[in-house]
Amino acid sequence: MQKKWALVLGASSGFGGASAVALAKEGYNIFGIHLDRQITMPNVSNIVKKIEKTGQTAVFFNMNAADQLRRNDILDEIKERFTTKEHPYIHVLVHSLAFGTLKPYVGASPNDVISPAQMSMTLDVMAHTLVYWTQGLLFRNLFAKGGRIFALTSAGSQTVIPNYGAVSAAKAALEAHIRQLAVELGPMKITANAIMAGVTDTPALSKIPNSELMLKSAKSKNPQNRLTTPEDVGKTIVLLSKPEADWISGNVIGVDGGEYIVNYIGEK
Repeated sequence: MQKKWALVLGASSGFGGASAVALAKEGYNIFGIHLDRQITMPNVSNIVKKIEKTGQTAVFFNMNAADQLRRNDILDEIKERFTTKEHPYIHVLVHSLAFGTLKPYVGASPNDVISPAQMSMTLDVMAHTLVYWTQGLLFRNLFAKGGRIFALTSAGSQTVIPNYGAVSAAKAALEAHIRQLAVELGPMKITANAIMAGVTDTPALSKIPNSELMLKSAKSKNPQNRLTTPEDVGKTIVLLSKPEADWISGNVIGVDGGEYIVNYIGEK
């Protein structure tokens, strides 16, 4: 039987880690791309163990996903080591990279505001890498016909959060990339969708100033009176990876229990 593989960018924690485990439970082997220092490597080991416990293979690469040379090296290695001429396929690509600069646009001095280099880096990592990894897979004939692309966005693509401007711009660009890919990859029956999760207690969120207030507010207004979890997103990605979801493409899909549509905090 042909092996199914998923490539998860940002696989060591948060939405990426939960999606990797959920896909493994569904029978996918996992290629994981992550960038971790020694202090967070235990998190990586934990995700790998969960994947292997399902009986699937976990192959993780500790690298900067925005590094063009490393990206090409890893994709070449995937093609050479783990595929055959008959079945060189990645069935699912998940983009869950959360690495950007959180600084305001306006301030008293250049040191107080985001720089051109920081702006470019944020958009490159959190948005443009989706296009480059997709191109790399296609150039090497690694993407399966009927495959799936998922990119993790947020309500911050449409709303304003203090210091979140560059990340907001990246999320908006990411959604635009998803729409373009959905159209260009339509002939290959590859779908592309953005997943807009509700406010979730992840390592990435904790870096946003006053994130504890965001968590409190989100839980208060959520119709189900709880926060979104990474596992909620993982289950959704598994669901949308099924053949029955082949006509869902080019969308921003909310996974938040109705949180985003509530604009007030009322009595439960």
